[in-house]
Amino acid sequence: MVSSIESSVGTQRKVVTAVPGPNSQALHLRRKAAVSAGLTVGFPVYIERAEGAILVDVDGNQFLDLGSGIAVTGIGHAVPALIDAVSEQVAKFTHTCFMVTPYESYVEVCEELAELTPGTFDKTSALFNSGAEAIENAVKIARLATGRPAIVVFEHAYHGRTNLTMALTAKNMPYKDRFGPFAPEIYRVPMSYPYHDGLSGAEAAALAISIIESDVGAKNVAALLIEPIQGEGGFVVPAEGFLPALSKWTTEHGVVFIADEIQTGFCRTGDWFAVNHEGVVPDLVATAKGLAGGMPLAAVTGRADLMNAVHEGGLGGTYGGNPVAAVAALATIKTLRDNNLVARARELGDSMLASLRSLQQDVAIIGDVRGRGAMVAIELIEPGTKTPNAAATKTIVGYCQQHGVIAITCGTYGNVIRLLPPLIISDEQLADGLSVLGAAVRSVQ
Repeated sequence: MVSSIESSVGTQRKVVTAVPGPNSQALHLRRKAAVSAGLTVGFPVYIERAEGAILVDVDGNQFLDLGSGIAVTGIGHAVPALIDAVSEQVAKFTHTCFMVTPYESYVEVCEELAELTPGTFDKTSALFNSGAEAIENAVKIARLATGRPAIVVFEHAYHGRTNLTMALTAKNMPYKDRFGPFAPEIYRVPMSYPYHDGLSGAEAAALAISIIESDVGAKNVAALLIEPIQGEGGFVVPAEGFLPALSKWTTEHGVVFIADEIQTGFCRTGDWFAVNHEGVVPDLVATAKGLAGGMPLAAVTGRADLMNAVHEGGLGGTYGGNPVAAVAALATIKTLRDNNLVARARELGDSMLASLRSLQQDVAIIGDVRGRGAMVAIELIEPGTKTPNAAATKTIVGYCQQHGVIAITCGTYGNVIRLLPPLIISDEQLADGLSVLGAAVRSVQ
């Protein structure tokens, strides 16, 4: 058992006002006046501090965090090693621009990424600010290195909100609606979705490959881009064998295999990267979210021959690999290692899957329970069908929030509840959160 990082605010959820409370309500009025309405708000409680697995709002309510800022704070909130590293770096310097006057921490992060990502070949990295930037640059690298234009992506995929990554993302509303025209030469094929398609991994891969070859042509494909477990698309875990078959096809046809590990990376699924579960070795890996414990940092890491094919000046950005974010990443990686959080993710996954599958036996509204490691979801349906039940999903999440538990939704049809607890959450905290979720599900039966 991994010992949890202690929290000075306590370890229990606590609701002391109406939710949202008066201070949060006042801040929300200010938000409406000052912040674009285009930014969504899942739960209008305004956070004042956070420690461990607990979020504290401006009214003194304490919420159990089962979302980790969408898989960002995997090591928990207010981790001393991260605080110390960031504070020390801020006192030294906050920015020089690595492309102007470089610094060691950027190099150290790239060295760590070369060691941690799959594959024994020579690797190099480039650092950026966000997952969308990492994906954009991975596509740039693949197109330049292969001299080909086409990028293959999958149904239900989510890769970002920039113009190119909107084209790569599947879901129209709210991500793409009326924001076009989008970047060309993007081709979408079916994802392995066992709950809905009933196909084996080999069958699903054969279907996707046949469409690529007939509709695009292998010789035109620069890269195949895939989330090993889809995130926003619904925590879709492909059938066993799907990823290896795609990887084999890309190798045979000179196509760059890009793994979008932005949500799955850094121990979240019970291994350092989700592709490791089936021994898949991507050519390029895009990372962000859990890399730097809450500081904005992303990376593309991969085969040196691909990464180094880019002409000097072809990659970069003013803030990419900022020194404060870089030391945060080093502290995050050390914390993951020192606390054996890769093993802890597997423990959490076993607990969540067992609890939710038991709940599934008692209710008719849960169609599927799935996930890997500390990345687990339930898909809500109309009883007796596989019709998505987005209304119940919203009600269940609202119940959790009112009772001091942060859970978030996802899925193409808004009918999936995803659980992404900090990897340092205690067994007692997790059991408490799952009990609230269970009560919420039963309340809509």
